[in-house]
Amino acid sequence: MHLTVRTERLRLAETLATANWAADSEDVAVVSIEHQGITAYGEGVPADFLGESIDAVVAALSADGEDLLGDDPLALEAASRRLVAWDGPQGAKMALDGALHDWFGKHLGQPVWRLLGLGRVTPPTSFTIGLASVDDTVARLRRAPGFEVYKVKVGGPADLERLEAIRAVSDARLRIDGNQGWTLETARELTPRLLDLGVEFVEQPFPVDDRDSFLAYRALPRRLPVLIDEGCTTLATVAPIAGYADGIVVKAAKSGGIREALRMIHAARALGLRVMLGCMVESQLGIGQAAQLGQLADHIDLDGHLLLREQPFSGLGLRDGRLVLPDAPGLGVEPAATAAKGRAAG
Repeated sequence: MHLTVRTERLRLAETLATANWAADSEDVAVVSIEHQGITAYGEGVPADFLGESIDAVVAALSADGEDLLGDDPLALEAASRRLVAWDGPQGAKMALDGALHDWFGKHLGQPVWRLLGLGRVTPPTSFTIGLASVDDTVARLRRAPGFEVYKVKVGGPADLERLEAIRAVSDARLRIDGNQGWTLETARELTPRLLDLGVEFVEQPFPVDDRDSFLAYRALPRRLPVLIDEGCTTLATVAPIAGYADGIVVKAAKSGGIREALRMIHAARALGLRVMLGCMVESQLGIGQAAQLGQLADHIDLDGHLLLREQPFSGLGLRDGRLVLPDAPGLGVEPAATAAKGRAAG
């Protein structure tokens, strides 16, 4: 099996800001594997909050990728065990796992979602509005019409004003993401009005290691449901969350790919936790990897590709705010130039 890896710079259409960072672009690693005449693709995104970098992801893939893939790409479980045991970056695991699933589906002539016993259409995806001024928040909402759900990044001094401004012009469903930027005092102060505004839940309001704030917030008589993002990475982190929150956010970039994400979803269900599928800034290739599991989630936040200026990969559909997975074998997502040539030839 032959592996190649390259870096792709994804440029955002607008600056995306959170309580902790702001970005105009994201560098991702794109893996291609060739075996038995089939070329398959996977994308890996460095998880910055885990200390990963694109250079480290690419270096790890170049050094160990082919050995981790093994000689039999049909042996997905064996490859998955090697990836879980490997001390490499989660972003690198995501890329290898994605490419293996793409190859597996192409070899069998079936979409990955069908091999998983699932369907093509996901629940409605939220569209993310980054931390911004009140006026810019409303302007960004208006530039992205047609979504049933919006996720608003919070953690700034005008959080409540921004959400009230959105509610004044839209009756869409709202969710908020604290990115560890709130204190318990902030949460207590804002929660009554957030409930009045119809906010559905909050992601990661407090820092990962501030368990006392999570427990104190959980004890309030009226509160928002809490979903854990940065504090939930792999299967081993899921069970403790049932003691202080209401759900988890599963991302391929944190879990290391589809197979571990699937294990996390099953564990969350057994513990009575909600599940949201989330993403980083990713192309259609990275989003397509997570979206294969879309029908297993309560909530979908797979809009990373919708925030980009250009689309280096294509294949995903969007209908009425819901992702529609391709019916093509594998992930169904191909480099944009390759897909364009195929359409021209057809």
